[in-house]
Amino acid sequence: MKNLLKQRKGFTLIELLVVIAIIGILASIVLASLNQARRKSRDARRIADIKQIQLALELYFDDNAAYPDNITVADLVTPGYMTAVPLDPLAPHPPYSYDATCAATTYHVGADLEDTGHSALDQDRNTAPATCTGFTGADTAGCGGAAGRACYDVSP
Repeated sequence: MKNLLKQRKGFTLIELLVVIAIIGILASIVLASLNQARRKSRDARRIADIKQIQLALELYFDDNAAYPDNITVADLVTPGYMTAVPLDPLAPHPPYSYDATCAATTYHVGADLEDTGHSALDQDRNTAPATCTGFTGADTAGCGGAAGRACYDVSP
């Protein structure tokens, strides 16, 4: 009778497998949430970069009475309008779209957002000024026509 009531030590294989399965499920939920947070973070940076470029373009216009043909170090960084030309957080994704076909009195600049339902898309331009022909700025496709992206674009 004493042998039947002997105390067990350790865990059974079934108990270990159940615990491992639960940990796996929890880890997948955490990773999914983390990926979404990373997407939102990259989009927030893109919007901030576009606002920074917009401010630098306005400072350039105040000094030169025209907007530059391109967003370059020579045009915006060297004169002191920006500390560096921002790049998209996902390399090697193309840099921000800048329409060089605009007349010297306007511009059109945009960034591809990963979240096609981002609230910032309600306040952006969505169309190019009449003198710009480089990209449309439509929310339904990325600025460069990237699938699964939305174009956040601004103009003066």
